[in-house]
Amino acid sequence: MSGEETGACEFPAEPNNPELVKTIITEYKTIAVVGISKKEDRDSHRVAAYLKKNGYTIIPVNPQEEEILGEKCYKSLADIPFPVDVVDVFRKPSALPGLADEIIPVRPKAVWFQLGIVNNEAAKKLADAGIPVVQNLCIKIEHARLLG
Repeated sequence: MSGEETGACEFPAEPNNPELVKTIITEYKTIAVVGISKKEDRDSHRVAAYLKKNGYTIIPVNPQEEEILGEKCYKSLADIPFPVDVVDVFRKPSALPGLADEIIPVRPKAVWFQLGIVNNEAAKKLADAGIPVVQNLCIKIEHARLLG
């Protein structure tokens, strides 16, 4: 039985690579935010707003919205008509294996599962496709830690 079936938390099978985290924060500037909310009190909204304020290009991905944070909102990753550097994920861990199948054809430079979001099956699927993954970290917190 998996951790999800028993209600137990899953922990990353592999530790996050500090060099990958640093590269994402310092070099990758176009970030698709999957699961972003229009509600300002949600973490997904606050993190995306912070990233935008700090010079990143934010691409909201939410099938229910037309625009978030003044940016055109896309229904899916496949609808984005230009390359993205990072896919930042705010979705339930159970949705991630299917989402990984959507991410792979987009070929981002990296995928980031936000704080509290871990799915080793999805992470392995992405890694096997040559796409590095960060799990269970907040990109906003890591940006502040690395760049102040």
